[in-house]
Amino acid sequence: MHRFKAGIRQILSVNEPPARVATAFAVGVFIGMSPFLGIHTVLGLALAWQFKLNKFVTLIGVYVTNPWTIVPIYSFGTWVGVRVMGLDNVIPAIDWSHITFLGFFENFRPLLIPFLVGSLLVGSIAAVISYMTIYRLARKNRG
Repeated sequence: MHRFKAGIRQILSVNEPPARVATAFAVGVFIGMSPFLGIHTVLGLALAWQFKLNKFVTLIGVYVTNPWTIVPIYSFGTWVGVRVMGLDNVIPAIDWSHITFLGFFENFRPLLIPFLVGSLLVGSIAAVISYMTIYRLARKNRG
């Protein structure tokens, strides 16, 4: 919890208007929760550069998804995608004693589209919530 509060303090200490700080963080959160696994950092930096957002704040948002949070975030996103798409029985029966690398991806193929849909939806909602939260905190902190 201490690290979380320290991170928020760092975000709020950035000398930019509250809307810019909140936008940078929200873009980072969206990228971090997006299904573009493996290119989050590069994508976050590219968008921060393109839209002239604070790179530091954007990366803090990107790193909401990290080795400790990635499994719950992506599992929840996939579950949301399955529910939104109205799918049933998408979890495959896998013989784990004979699984191969290619077999793993083949078995989980039915979850790909729900993963994409759910991750984008969850990322969008999280970005809106994080924007509103950081904007309010930044205004209060400056006020």
